[in-house]
Amino acid sequence: MKSFPTNNGPGLRVLVGMSGGVDSSVAALCLRDAGYDVAGITMRLKPRHMLNDAQAAAVEKEIADAAAVCAKLGIEHFAPDFSAAFEENVIGAFISAYKNGETPNPCFRCNQTIKFGVMLDWALAHGFDKIATGHYAEIVEEGERTKLKRSPDQKDQSYFLSGLTPAQLSRTLLPLNRMGKAETRALAQQHGLPVAQKPDSQEICFIPDNDYVSFLERFGGPLPGPGDFVAPDGAVLGAHRGIYRYTIGQRKGLGITFGEPRFVTAIDAARNTVTLGRDADRYTADVRLRALNLIAVDALEAPVWVEAKVRYAAKADRALLTPTGGGTAQLRFDTPQRAVTPGQVAALYTGDYVLGSGIITR
Repeated sequence: MKSFPTNNGPGLRVLVGMSGGVDSSVAALCLRDAGYDVAGITMRLKPRHMLNDAQAAAVEKEIADAAAVCAKLGIEHFAPDFSAAFEENVIGAFISAYKNGETPNPCFRCNQTIKFGVMLDWALAHGFDKIATGHYAEIVEEGERTKLKRSPDQKDQSYFLSGLTPAQLSRTLLPLNRMGKAETRALAQQHGLPVAQKPDSQEICFIPDNDYVSFLERFGGPLPGPGDFVAPDGAVLGAHRGIYRYTIGQRKGLGITFGEPRFVTAIDAARNTVTLGRDADRYTADVRLRALNLIAVDALEAPVWVEAKVRYAAKADRALLTPTGGGTAQLRFDTPQRAVTPGQVAALYTGDYVLGSGIITR
């Protein structure tokens, strides 16, 4: 088993996805220094019609930052426009999910369809052998199968890559696989990269100020209107302002008060209702999945014990994964999970290996 930085042969061409941040910049640095033939790519993803002048200028600044790093490293830089594919596959899916009462994970979707989809296709069409990103995770070749492992660093990002296929992973390098964030910044500083002290982005890239409600109201077309807040037994508690404004586990901003804390515990798009329950109602041990994606194996023939994370920041807990056919499965946790949210990703692990993932459904 080999992992980076061992070279796969002289002249192997690698296209690094560069956001203008420190992680992808150091990924390019590591590849160059390991002897790969490296170039950088910064994808234009945000549709211009969704941006004001300041936001458009910020996009150009990100591209300029990545180009400056490439110039420092002495490598070529590309900036193709993939905004149409991004709008269709990521933004469109984001809007549809909220209209259907779900809370999507657009970064997961972007990795599946854009970074390791459109960008990979572009790289192969332009003579590159592999792509690379600044994610913190590890890709390993075991026999004829490409697998994904967690990074030992606390910034492990295998959760966001758990929707990829072995074919996508086989064309990918993750140079930061055994680094920590502090080491990455130190390398950037040591080599004089102009983004060494640039802060990490904490927001969804196409949602200004993380205000997804305003974004949906501007670009989401017709949205679900007001409906009923209901109790778990169906009793009407009051009126909500549209299901897209709420997510599972939410307590604040409901616009309705009780003598005790109440939380959003379910959203029903068909009935246009938002269920408000007590703290105990937020927990469940049984989670259903759709769009099951398997990385470590071709198929599941029987139930298997896994560790599963129902959101990126959650702790991985032990659960029994049972395939139920048609790309669906059931997770039964030993410990009930808080605020399990339809539309979010459940990443599945066996030891340090990523077994795969599924999208949480009702």
